[in-house]
Amino acid sequence: MSLSDIDMEFLLFGKWRFNSEWEKFSIEFKDDMTYTQTKTQTYILAKPKELFTGDKFTGVWYVNYGRLFLIVKSAPQSMFNFSLPILHKINLADILINFISLFIAEKYEIVKINQTELIMKDEKESIIAKKIIRNANFYR
Repeated sequence: MSLSDIDMEFLLFGKWRFNSEWEKFSIEFKDDMTYTQTKTQTYILAKPKELFTGDKFTGVWYVNYGRLFLIVKSAPQSMFNFSLPILHKINLADILINFISLFIAEKYEIVKINQTELIMKDEKESIIAKKIIRNANFYR
């Protein structure tokens, strides 16, 4: 691929829909280099994981040498973010996620990207995404 990392970042801005073998998810890449991700587990044995982590994640992202890096910073719907009557809200999941993200980031090799399609690979599989384009005429 002949695109620079910055070109890839500009093409990533916006909301993308992904389907993998065990989950469906969407990621909105924002121009301040943050992202919001929503995941739905489609494999029944992976559903318990969703109960613990929730289905929404936020973090920071960047492209380096043709690889997309996602660094999770919070899981706002995790059951481990809770309130106690005597204390302020305790974001135990967010504390744990921030610590882990110091050592581990999700990495994807960008195979192909244009204004409507993204093909990327992790260590297990290729993932194809379509950009969600909101067109006012589409909803009439």
